[in-house]
Amino acid sequence: MNNNNNHSSFAEEDQVTDFGFRKVNQTEKSSMVREVFDSVASKYDVMNDLMSLGIHRVWKKIFIQELAPRPNLTLLDLAGGTGDITFGWLKNGGGPAYLTDVNYSMLSVGQSRAFDKGYVKNINLFCVDGEKICLPDRSVDRVTISFGLRNCTNKDNVLAEARRVLKPGGRFLCLEFSKLIIPMLRPLYDAWSFQALPRIGQIIAKDGDSYQYLAESIRMFPNQETLKGMMENAGLERVTYQNLSGGIAAIHSGWRI
Repeated sequence: MNNNNNHSSFAEEDQVTDFGFRKVNQTEKSSMVREVFDSVASKYDVMNDLMSLGIHRVWKKIFIQELAPRPNLTLLDLAGGTGDITFGWLKNGGGPAYLTDVNYSMLSVGQSRAFDKGYVKNINLFCVDGEKICLPDRSVDRVTISFGLRNCTNKDNVLAEARRVLKPGGRFLCLEFSKLIIPMLRPLYDAWSFQALPRIGQIIAKDGDSYQYLAESIRMFPNQETLKGMMENAGLERVTYQNLSGGIAAIHSGWRI
């Protein structure tokens, strides 16, 4: 009887995932995340500047340098949103790019920006779920996800799919908020994340709750070593990471050999 109860509890646990600090059913998370980004899409770039005090632009430059864009390489940008990584890839000489996002509102902002920058001929835009990528095996040279993996329901599936679509010799790169490695800064960081950000979000985007979720989602994301192990479990090799700004963000890299 006890064994049956234990089995039941594990089964229930398997259906639960995090949405910030809350526990929700896995089937509900994707729609809840979609609502967040529907709400913040029009102010997303402004809020990114405010959330990171502009430092996210420096992080993205480092990230694009790591990508080493070349004309003969193809990029798949998952959760590409408003297009920063895709545009940086093309600006620095990268080849054709897939700009994808699961959220139509975010992707439409990215599309408008692509028109404004004159990049439309070099970009294919798709609404894509990173857990079920609609591309053939071994079809792209680079896969990126920037500040998007923490919003995915099943991160292991995203990593496995990223490896699947990479060509042998291809590289996966993830830029994401991570775990601060400077203890003395944690009280200040927490005050900024949980007190200032939701208030700024309410003022700028008229939506404090969404920015409360975004702050909480950062704290719930796997730390550097845990994500490294998840990437290795997905079959990626030569996995490394680079801390940025004392671990506030990190770039994780892995190869399909």
